[in-house]
Amino acid sequence: MNRRLVLKVMAVGMILAVFALSSAGLAAPKLILKLAHADAVDITTSRKHAQCITFANLVNAQSGGRLEVQVFGAGQLGAEREYVEAVQAGTVQAGIASGVIGSFFPPAMMTDIPYLFPTATVAWKVLDGPFGQKLSDMFLARTGMRNLAFAEVGFRHFTNSKRPIKSPADIKGLKIRVQETQVYLRLINSMGGSPTPVAWTETYTALQTKVVDGQENPISSIVFAKLYEVQKYLTLDGHVYGVDWFVINEKFFQSLDKDLQEIVMEAARISATVGRGMQQLLSSTGLETCQKGGMEIYQPTTAELAQFKSATQQPVIDWLKTQVDPNLINELLKAVDEASK
Repeated sequence: MNRRLVLKVMAVGMILAVFALSSAGLAAPKLILKLAHADAVDITTSRKHAQCITFANLVNAQSGGRLEVQVFGAGQLGAEREYVEAVQAGTVQAGIASGVIGSFFPPAMMTDIPYLFPTATVAWKVLDGPFGQKLSDMFLARTGMRNLAFAEVGFRHFTNSKRPIKSPADIKGLKIRVQETQVYLRLINSMGGSPTPVAWTETYTALQTKVVDGQENPISSIVFAKLYEVQKYLTLDGHVYGVDWFVINEKFFQSLDKDLQEIVMEAARISATVGRGMQQLLSSTGLETCQKGGMEIYQPTTAELAQFKSATQQPVIDWLKTQVDPNLINELLKAVDEASK
């Protein structure tokens, strides 16, 4: 190879090297999606963490490294209200939250209507169907956040240390720890109980010291907090079916390439199913834990559940109609009736 040819080869090599370096410099940097939740970070005890880890693994694998999901659990990015505010502002990209969503979007409170969903499968049909999509569309328009999927908090049940609860009359006079929301305050008031807002982190102590007589939560939460140590009676009335919202900042979502948007949406739907399944598993296995912990468990009859519904549902609906379009509430009730058939 003569000198001139060598120089040409070297020149071509240098040009290719410069092109490669400039292309690398122009390549889009890896996108980061921070996903927040406030629950425990053990996938065997936390439905939210199981859901988040499923979502992260699916997106990270299918995006080919272009989008990296980083999960921040156990309140690392703040409590629910704080990280939902951050999602709305765009400083955190996504989060999973439940009760606090009603503060940003009042119609979300409708799913907390007492004894609304007779079974989890009915709830899934409604939330995954046209009404759930309408609710998500309204949420996007009003908040600037997109709901990727509905997941599950689970059915909430009453516990107390005084007596078995078999009818609304049995709650009369009991001090029941509740979340500080009008839905739950009116729920307990309608049965003659005394609703007492207490922070979740202080609930065990409040029950232990008799500041309150009872509380209401899904089985998984009762087991996680070991409330069977300070509560004697558990009534499986399922008065509220709690809903988790998987929310993402819309500007961030729209900044993604279309194929990444599809990956995110599909992964969210799959992960929400995992969260639902995990909650069902924790609830079913948790009953045995409660029983072994010394709790007396009572399953109300159909007639008794009708008494609970009659006493509580209308007072909550009447209040909700002062906060939400009554037509939307009626539309939800109709969707539940149709799904139940």
